[in-house]
Amino acid sequence: MANEKELSIELKQEVAKGSYSNLAIITHSHSEFIIDFASMLPGLPKPEVSNRIIMTPEHAKRLFIALQDNISKYEAQNGPITFGESPKATFPMGGFGNNNTKS
Repeated sequence: MANEKELSIELKQEVAKGSYSNLAIITHSHSEFIIDFASMLPGLPKPEVSNRIIMTPEHAKRLFIALQDNISKYEAQNGPITFGESPKATFPMGGFGNNNTKS
């Protein structure tokens, strides 16, 4: 497309390795969304947040749209993503507030 700009980014080696997350805790205020990524694994007493991403509402919505697009493309190639049995929380969620979403 003519309006697309090339984006040159640097990916540092320690970031390129990535980190595993099977739990996301999302909170928001009027001006930002905060997404904490954590892992719930057997043998660990409680999930530990490995990454926190803070973004504006506009960028959160852009991420949402990009995820929808990529999930649609993935499912077109690989079939529908199905949900297994819902995991049960192994720690109290009460301390996180009322506007959280787990995924």
